[in-house]
Order: sequence, then structure tokens, then C-alpha cells
Amino acid sequence: MAALIAEPSLVAPLFPSSGAPRRNLSPSGGNLGFRLKPFPLSVVSPPLPPACPCSAGTLDPDPAEERPTSNSSTKVGGRKGGRDRRRAVRIAWEKLVRWSRSWRSKAKSDILERTKKVVVLGGGSFGTAMAAHVASKKAEMEVAMLVRDVDVCRAINESHFNSKYFPEHKLPENIIATTNAKDALLGADFCLHAVPVQFSSSFLEGISQHVGPNLPFISLSKGLELNTLRMMSQIIPHALGNPRQPFIVLSGPSFAVELMKKLPTAMVVASKDKKLASAIQQLLASPHLRISSSSDVTGVEIAGALKNVLAIAAGIVEGMNLGNNCMAALVAQGCSEIRWLATKMGAKPTTLTGLSGSGDVMLTCFVNLSRNRTVGLRLGSGEKLDDILNSMNQVAEGVSTAGAVIALAQKYHVKMPVLTAVARIIDNELTPKKAVLELMSLPQVEEV
Repeated sequence: MAALIAEPSLVAPLFPSSGAPRRNLSPSGGNLGFRLKPFPLSVVSPPLPPACPCSAGTLDPDPAEERPTSNSSTKVGGRKGGRDRRRAVRIAWEKLVRWSRSWRSKAKSDILERTKKVVVLGGGSFGTAMAAHVASKKAEMEVAMLVRDVDVCRAINESHFNSKYFPEHKLPENIIATTNAKDALLGADFCLHAVPVQFSSSFLEGISQHVGPNLPFISLSKGLELNTLRMMSQIIPHALGNPRQPFIVLSGPSFAVELMKKLPTAMVVASKDKKLASAIQQLLASPHLRISSSSDVTGVEIAGALKNVLAIAAGIVEGMNLGNNCMAALVAQGCSEIRWLATKMGAKPTTLTGLSGSGDVMLTCFVNLSRNRTVGLRLGSGEKLDDILNSMNQVAEGVSTAGAVIALAQKYHVKMPVLTAVARIIDNELTPKKAVLELMSLPQVEEV
């Protein structure tokens, strides 16, 4: 599966258009509780950081005498040159550290100090991990988890374990689980939404009466709604009946279990409101979690949705034992397809090479912890999709997103051979082996 296709406009669609995807998921939701009094929140943006001394080629030390000089003796000059290079690197590193400390001292915010309560909607693995992360930042802050499973709720409150997803990781004692939406949302300063995309609309409609109009929603869900092709930035305000509901998306390469273990992780928050993005940055950042900020909501969301479909393709390659060359070619082609569609939708190319784009693609396509990659691996090994999904206790968003992605590609007139092949395999209209043969038979064209 070498370089497959380069210019979207040069190649005819690999498969005939069939309109909206056949596969349909039936979302379910609930209707809990009463009305939430709006909680006024003002956020203060920290000052812009001073220019980093390691940017724009300023890694070299300032004084001219600290730069390496030539020497007539090769041996002596080599030793001196080596010392000078090490000194230059040391000075550059010290400058970087000083800049970092200066920025941290100026960027102090009282967001965490003023936050009394955070609510997490959903008791899955990632929602639990983020609840534990936020709760560990401030013991006096209440973190409420709204969950469906009564047994999970009881386990969290009585033993401080999510017995379903993290039976070996004790949760902070300031996490309180509930099945009542009114209790969970009452007095919340921020809301982390961790409900799977396909169930979000009905779920949010059921609790909308308890959501204050100024409550910021931080979306942790990645994907596209199957029948409407909407992203979470469109689903949340529509379901809540408030077009001006504050919205932030959190994305990037992050497995829940590694967050629970406090392993170094980097993610990005995106919002059209830069002050709000900065506030969430300060709320979530910690010594083991770096949070970058962006204003490119579309880019962060569409990259997070499409990488799940690409991960299924990567899993299929692994399951079929097609080798490393094929894997590299497939992922490179898939990244190009993501770029073609995302930029047509208004995303910034730089976003697609950042944490929510290339970073998340690498993690999801190459690491066995990925649910979507696991689905693909088992498909490539010959298992049936229904058997795979029935055996999983978590949602693989790429399965339902695949059809929606292709519908979007048709809407924006973008050719996406790899992701289209995944959608047809999921719909049981193409076998993985046949898909490989078709993709390898595509015209040899110029790479762009």
C-alpha cells in the first residue's frame, strides 16, 4: 500500500457514492432532575509570554567570544570546538529554563482558587481519568461525576474505585458520584462532557433544564454524529437549546490509563473565546499534564474524529500482517486525506501537524491500547464486526464515525480512498483483502 493518491481532484472516487451510511446507532439518554441556577464566571487571561530564547534561531549564546572558533591544529581545535559546543548547548538550555520560570511566575491565575466545583458527565475510562486529574489538583474542590451505572456510582462513593474501568486505581476522596443530574450540575463552575458522541444529543436534551446558560462545557468526546454529521461544538449548543453555551474542546494523544498513572502527557484546548481557553488551560495544567491552547476548534475536532477511522485502517494492516512498509504508507496517506478534508472545512494546517492531529494519529494508530486500532486488528484477523463490538465494554468511536466522514467528504468534494475503504469494510461491503488490492491499484500520481 505504497503512496496511494496525491491530489484529490486528479483521481475519481474509488467507490460509488451511496449517500448517508447504512449503519445506524440508536442513541439512548435519560431525563434527570430539575433546574440549575446559572453560575456567573469571569475568566482572566494571563499575559502573553515573552519570546522564548530558543525560538527563531536564537539558541546560540549572545556573547561573540562564547561561539566556537577555528584553530590551526585539528586536534586542539577539535577539543576546543567540542567544549564550545557543549557550552553553547548549556547556555541555550539555561536560557530556556529562565524563560520558563519567568513565564510561570507571570502566568499565575486564580482560576483554580476560585473554582469550587467541577462536574464530569459520564463515568467511562477517560471521564474517570479526567475527574481524578482535576480532583487531585485541589482537595477542597468538589468533583461530581454523573454516571448511569448504580453499581459504579456506589463503588466510587464507598470505596473510591471505579470498579468497571480502574479497579486498581484509587480515586481522590473529593470525587462524588451521582445518578441525579440536578445534584451533579448544581453550583458547577465547569463541566467536562465525556459521553460518547452518538449518545450525546439525547443525553444532553434530557438534562438541559439543569444546565446554566453560562456553564462552560469542555468536550472530551471525539467523533461525528452519524446522521447529522455534526461535531460536538455543534451538538452541545443545539441539544441544550443555547447557541451561546460556552464551549471548549480538549484533545490530543492521551490514554486514560496513563493519565491515571500520572505519566507525562500533552493535550490541547481549543475555543473561539481565547480568555476561556486560557482559563481551562490553567484549570487543567499540572506537572504531568501540559495544556496548549488554540482557537482552531474545527481543526482540533475534525482531526480527533478522523484519526479514529484511520486507526481502524492501521489495525487492519496489523491484523493482516502486511508489514511496516505498508503501515507507514497507509498512515501517511490517511494523514493526507485528513488534511484535505479538514482544510476544506476551514481547519488550519498547523493544527493538523500538532497534538490533536499528528500527535493523536501516532498514538492511536501505533499503540495497542487504542480501542479503534484493536477493532481494525481483529477485523484484519478475520473476525466479524458485530462479534468484536459485543465483546468490548467501551465505545470505539471510529466505527460510527467512518460513515459520517465519507458523507462529509462527498459534501466537500474530497476523495478519501483509505477512509472510504474503512467505511465499506465496516458496512460489510468490502473485505480487507479486496480493499488492499483496490487501493494498491489506484493510479500512480504526483504526491502533494
